[in-house]
Amino acid sequence: MTDEQATLKAERPVRVSWLGRWFPIRYLYLRSGDDVRAIALTPGRQMLALGAAAAVALWTVVASGGFVLDLVTHAQADGAVMRARAASERVNADLQARLDTAVVRMTATTGSLDEMAQMVERRHAALTTVMGMFQGVEGAEAALKPAAPLDPASNNPVARIVAVRLDQERLIARAGAEAHTRAERLRLAFRLAGLNPSAYLAHGGLGGPLVSADDPKALAAILDVDEAFALRIRHAADNLSDMRGLADAAEGLPFHRPTMARTTSGFGVRFDPFNGRPALHQGQDFAGPLNTPIHATAPGVVSFVGVRSGYGNVVEIDHGRGFKTRFAHLNSMAVQPGQRVALGQRVGGMGTTGRSTGVHLHYEVWLNGRPQNPARFMRAGDHLVQ
Repeated sequence: MTDEQATLKAERPVRVSWLGRWFPIRYLYLRSGDDVRAIALTPGRQMLALGAAAAVALWTVVASGGFVLDLVTHAQADGAVMRARAASERVNADLQARLDTAVVRMTATTGSLDEMAQMVERRHAALTTVMGMFQGVEGAEAALKPAAPLDPASNNPVARIVAVRLDQERLIARAGAEAHTRAERLRLAFRLAGLNPSAYLAHGGLGGPLVSADDPKALAAILDVDEAFALRIRHAADNLSDMRGLADAAEGLPFHRPTMARTTSGFGVRFDPFNGRPALHQGQDFAGPLNTPIHATAPGVVSFVGVRSGYGNVVEIDHGRGFKTRFAHLNSMAVQPGQRVALGQRVGGMGTTGRSTGVHLHYEVWLNGRPQNPARFMRAGDHLVQ
């Protein structure tokens, strides 16, 4: 026997005696008639049973805690809904109370009626300024159409003025919501293209009191309307400013497709069709018949027309703001250097010149001297026309 075996033999009684102290062997006797059976509960079995009991207890505590947390969360959510509903009801009740008070005041004296009519006229002037900013926006005229006036034959002047005021409240709320929705749609398009929409917002482009007066009190004094209505005008003007700024910027960016032909190789690393080695493909390819029309994807000025190594016949357009597009492998070119082109204008015909394996268009988008993924810009354009 080696020294190591002797050591292990000497340690084993100590380990057993420790287990025996905490988990002594117990016996479970089962009797069935005259037959008695004994089941020995060894320390290992006792430890396994204890572990199982602890796991069940832990699971019970966790499950109970989750159930209680779920109840608390639902109670808080219900409370928040009830508070929001109560706040909405208070706002509606306050508005109705103010309108009822105005009706009573106008009914009492002719002077109050004249005063209310003048306030409606001043509100109308402020609304006209806001609505004018929607000019040219598709669908805005139908969405912001005023309600038909009440019939004078069956409604007194007080009722007609109150109806106009209520319609003004509706119109300014809808104008703000409409502008906000359209601005958010444009912001998403810019993000799809990998651009920061804030960088393309020209703040202060609207001019006039809607921009110069950020304080609702000052704006209310300038427009000569109540402060609550001036605040709504301010919010609607902010959303309209963002919407117009982003829309104007989007019109000058290459968000459109150069052709409706089938897309093939995309932007990124691919195997070169000539040598089979991995190489960066800096554009988007489109396959189609020879001389398929190729169109400008944004307004701009033609900066290059000619042959570039590997690209064959090329047209390049400078769109400003650091953007440039390149159309390569063309069979024909329909523009000249220095020529100003419009969105959708034909710049050439699809071909297979240069380093090409077949008839196709190689299309690139550059920003500040760096190639971008054209698919992201086309995805942004598809989002805007949906």
